Amino acid sequence: MTDANVPEPISVDEFHQTAQAILREVGKVIVGQQTVVQQVLMCIVSGGHALLEGVPGLGKTMLIRTLAEVLDLKFSRIQFTPDLMPADIIGTNIMEESEDGRRAFRFEAGPVFANLVLADEINRATPKTQSALLEAMQEKTVTVANARYPLAPPFFVLATQNPIEMEGTYPLPEAQLDRFLFKVDVLFPSAGDLVEIMGRTTGVFAPHPEKVADGARILAMGDLARQVPVASHVSQYIAQLVVATHPEESGAADGLVRQYVRYGASPRGAQALVLGAKVNALLAGRYNVAFEDVQAVAHAALRHRLLLNFEGLAEGIRTDDVIDDLLARVPVPVGA
Repeated sequence: MTDANVPEPISVDEFHQTAQAILREVGKVIVGQQTVVQQVLMCIVSGGHALLEGVPGLGKTMLIRTLAEVLDLKFSRIQFTPDLMPADIIGTNIMEESEDGRRAFRFEAGPVFANLVLADEINRATPKTQSALLEAMQEKTVTVANARYPLAPPFFVLATQNPIEMEGTYPLPEAQLDRFLFKVDVLFPSAGDLVEIMGRTTGVFAPHPEKVADGARILAMGDLARQVPVASHVSQYIAQLVVATHPEESGAADGLVRQYVRYGASPRGAQALVLGAKVNALLAGRYNVAFEDVQAVAHAALRHRLLLNFEGLAEGIRTDDVIDDLLARVPVPVGA
């Protein structure tokens, strides 16, 4: 991988061209799922992590592998299973004996030491093992035996999980869910897409995407995204959306929030809305954030940060339903 420590600044046009090239190359392998691919790319550019949820066989793992190829990043896959231990992820100290008979510990880095880490079927591991990723995801460091080891930038965790209703799954704790910038729902393909999938995957020749970016370019894209200005009325709208997810607050939205939500989004939800909206604007070739950009990323940024109460769970309410109701009830600032 090229040196990504000092990214060179890029323009909005260069950002847009690189992003379109990435989406085009991923599209050679992944059929349909344009929204899914775009939202995962938003997370990568923002420097955040993404959680992809869907039933087995929808191409979640293939998407992440393809992105690693297109972006020329050091890739590591961790297959989460019930017997996986934290040391299997972050690494451990091992005793070594030198030629002169001296013994010393040496840190053996685990698979988390990569640029793009695929945490495959993350909810099949026990909570103790799931929590091994918390420090890496938040601080981008790993601590073993009181020694801290930094993770080389860029660093992303793209995790996949099966719906929690399936057998052999452990729901991710709220603290870990909150560390994912987006939760992306991977839906079943249409009949037309399914025909295309069969044609691409059951023949002799498999599509091979080309490398169109590297770690340095991704870091540069992230730097540009953070420079995109957000007008005060857009920031106020984002704040109102997040406050409105809390049923106990005076600014809470009536309707589904007050009826079915137990806990609302954290401040990380507001950060996810801002970063996602900035990248969404750049993907459209704009250097300013509009209300439409916020609304475009609201579901991915908030769906895993809303905890439903017992009544909501019993009624089969989806957090996406709550967000739809929220967007309809929270008014866009007048005169904006």
